[in-house]
Amino acid sequence: MNPVGRIVLIAAYAVLGLAAVGRSSYQISTKFAEAPLPYLISGVSAVLYVVIAVALWRGWRRVALWGTSLELAGVLIVGTLGYIESDWWADETVWTGFGSAYGWVPLLLPLAALWVLLRGRQAQVQSADAGETSTS
Repeated sequence: MNPVGRIVLIAAYAVLGLAAVGRSSYQISTKFAEAPLPYLISGVSAVLYVVIAVALWRGWRRVALWGTSLELAGVLIVGTLGYIESDWWADETVWTGFGSAYGWVPLLLPLAALWVLLRGRQAQVQSADAGETSTS
């Protein structure tokens, strides 16, 4: 994996994770009864961001890949349902409106992460293939 891309992703996920943890902790602890579904989704997204940041930092590629895939699915599902079933959402989540309250970062970040992770994986496979042909 590209070291610069990895560092940028770690920083972005760490910042987004801290912001989401703060927001969801406040929402869940002070006004959970007002909008339980959105606040639980914000809490889940916060945990997911932290897990992805740690996975990227520790080099756990598979965990990071699964986490970012799950994140992208969540953003797309919650973002779409926010427009289709707006009465389900008494308040916003991190993923509502495809992350528009966070400058679309929740939508763009998993796309960038998947690109970096998959590109790094492809380079690793190509490098392994080149090693096999040179030893044959």
